[in-house]
Order: sequence, then structure tokens, then C-alpha cells
Amino acid sequence: MFSFFYNIGLRAYQLLARAVTPVNAKARLWSAGQHQVLSRLAHALPSRTGPAAPSLAWFHAASLGEFEQGRPVIDAFRAQYPDYLILLTFFSPSGYEVRKDYAGADFVFYLPLDTPRNARQFIEIVQPSIAFFIKYEFWANYLRELRANNVPTVLFSALFRPDQLFFKPYGGFYRKLLTCFSHILVQNPESVELLRGIGVTNVTVSGDTRFDRVAQTAAAAPEVLAVRAFKANMPLLVVGSAWPEDMAVLIPFLNAFDKPLNVIIAPHEIHDDELTRWQEQL
Repeated sequence: MFSFFYNIGLRAYQLLARAVTPVNAKARLWSAGQHQVLSRLAHALPSRTGPAAPSLAWFHAASLGEFEQGRPVIDAFRAQYPDYLILLTFFSPSGYEVRKDYAGADFVFYLPLDTPRNARQFIEIVQPSIAFFIKYEFWANYLRELRANNVPTVLFSALFRPDQLFFKPYGGFYRKLLTCFSHILVQNPESVELLRGIGVTNVTVSGDTRFDRVAQTAAAAPEVLAVRAFKANMPLLVVGSAWPEDMAVLIPFLNAFDKPLNVIIAPHEIHDDELTRWQEQL
């Protein structure tokens, strides 16, 4: 019964996204990315049949943050298994539009909406040798198709909390999805205990790959001369991926801060009116 409502909810989401495309840029990008995505994927991939077909690893990230979290794993997989093709999919335009030219993957696509038909056709086209999901991705139809086709499926950098549906009396639908994973790599021991409490034992603590990614970025980051000039000899605070809710807290703090400080604010999304308002308030 819950599967029925799950699939109906996905269709409703698709219809709503299409309806707001004239006024919502993200919805417009997502809808365009979904258009004939399976056909485009089939034309892009080499033949997936026959003994000469190369193995393929499928990595899926919801958006840009999850991709950056998973990137150390993708890069390490590429280095250790150079003969594998790598397919990277995103659900959100925030990830796809920024990383569609990512050189660490052979193919980058939007994930087709998680309907039973799309999931079945996607697995038939891609024929992954292994699948990786990053942190919070639990697409029911894809996970079921992967299990039905005996594809090893790994969830990594996962983080579980007691208030999630998996641990509620009415969360049976989502608890069953966890059984589709061959292994789950979590960020902390608390997640292990929560999962064991509902009978999921194929779990290992591997930590948070965001730390690996931050270390990678710091080691390879070029110096930005404009930032050095702006900083001068002052302490510098960098606020990354700022949301309005963050700025509602930060603006009063910054206005009350009475010591020398330069600040760089990088909004999560760029909206001219919002930037103007923040400038006026600071």
C-alpha cells in the first residue's frame, strides 16, 4: 500500500515541477534534464552486452554537497579500478549543472524519476556491476531493481538518527529498503547501534568522507590573489553555502562583533535582491 502512495507522490512531484517551470529556474532545469533522459543515456553508453562489455560502476548523489562528500571515494575507485566505466547521476540541478563536466566520471546524467518503469529501464540500459549511493539516497524502485538483478549496492557516508522513519513503528516500508544494500558504511557508532536495533547488521563505521574531501581541496587549492589582498593582515571569516536562515543569525552577530574582522560570504543560491538586503543590513 505504501508503495502505491510513494509512486503517486513521485508523479505529483513531477507534475508540480512542470507546472512551476515558468517561474522556478531549478524546476525548469530539472524538467529539461528529465526529458528523454533514458534515451540519451542509452545512446551515450557503449554496448552493455557481450563478453567485451566493460564493467560499470554507478555512483548517485542527490546534489552538489553529496557529490563533494562522495568525490574521494569516486576518485579512489577510479584509481584502483581504471578499467571500469563510471556513471555519475544527480537528482538536483544544483549538483548536475555544476558537475556535468566532472572529469572523474565517464558519463554524468540526471537520475530519471524513480518510477518502477524508469528504474527497470535504467538498470537494463546501464547494467551496473556495482552501485554506490551517497549519504541519504533511498530510491525505492531503483533499490529493488538493483537487488532483483543481484547488483552489489553500497550506501556510504550514511548518518542515521532516532527520529528518522526507519526507526518509527510505521516505518516498515523504509526499513525494507535498507535490506537492499549489500553493505552500509556509516559516519558514527550511534548509526551502527540504531541499525542493529532494527536487525540491519551489514554495517561498518567508515567516518565522514567530507573530511577527506576538505583535505583534498586544501592540499590542491590555488592561492586567490584577490582574497589575499582583501584579507590583508586582518582575521578572515569565510561563510560558505549561506542560507537566509544562516544569515538571520550571522548578521546580528557580525554587526555586534567589535574586533577587526573581514568577512567573505558565499550564498548557497545567488539572488540579487537577497544580496542587496544582506549588504544593507551589514
